[in-house]
Amino acid sequence: MDHRSLLEAANITDPIERARIITRLMTEDLGLTDAAARYRRQAIAEARDAGYTREQIAAALGVTPPRITQISKGPAAKAPEPPASQPPRVLVERALPTPPAVRGSLSLYFVEAEQQGIAADRKMLYIGKEPATDHVASSLRLAAGDDVLARRKLMLANAVPVRIATSFFRPDLFDGTRLAEPEFVRPSLQAAIEDLGYSFGRAEETLISRRPTAFERETLDLEPDEWIVQVLRTSFSTEDTPVHTLETICAASRHLFPIGQVAGTDQF
Repeated sequence: MDHRSLLEAANITDPIERARIITRLMTEDLGLTDAAARYRRQAIAEARDAGYTREQIAAALGVTPPRITQISKGPAAKAPEPPASQPPRVLVERALPTPPAVRGSLSLYFVEAEQQGIAADRKMLYIGKEPATDHVASSLRLAAGDDVLARRKLMLANAVPVRIATSFFRPDLFDGTRLAEPEFVRPSLQAAIEDLGYSFGRAEETLISRRPTAFERETLDLEPDEWIVQVLRTSFSTEDTPVHTLETICAASRHLFPIGQVAGTDQF
């Protein structure tokens, strides 16, 4: 249906025939439905004024009499907006890229949370070796499935789980060091890496959004349709050795990701 055919139909003298042709055009092409509907309502109104009953018009158009009443009234009032979705239980920020002053602090997460007025807590979930996933292996220049040293923590904000942060290290570089010991490294991972003789050279940081694994969904207490944001940061020494890969799994609805430029010396 185009404007010309619609206008031609709108100029048919017989209102019943006009309404019938317009109805046919509307079923053939929905592109001009709103305009066609107006012309049809006008034709039906003229037919009623000319003495046709609702039943006669309905029979001519092939619809029921109640449908003629609906058409004559025009489009229904706009449906009420659905209730707004529930606000997130907590909302925290994760700056991209991470500012050096925060990266070099005793706890990246605790500093971020304090700046936002959020009560932060963390819980160690796992320390030990595990097979490297494809993206972790690639970042550390290993083969997929090779063992990596993993340090996995759960981050909570106002008692709500928001992130799973896992530090990955190459066993050939860090097995048998403080990084392989249980509990948290004091005063920080940054200091422990520097104590082993590594100086920061550069970092690569990427972000993707995806569906969570079963472990991630359960640990972060996610809704069935909720996604996660995965931030992967790999730090290299001045000799270009991949020293530390940090995978942060963020509950998507509980995070904002301010993006800015970082100047100054970065950190592991």
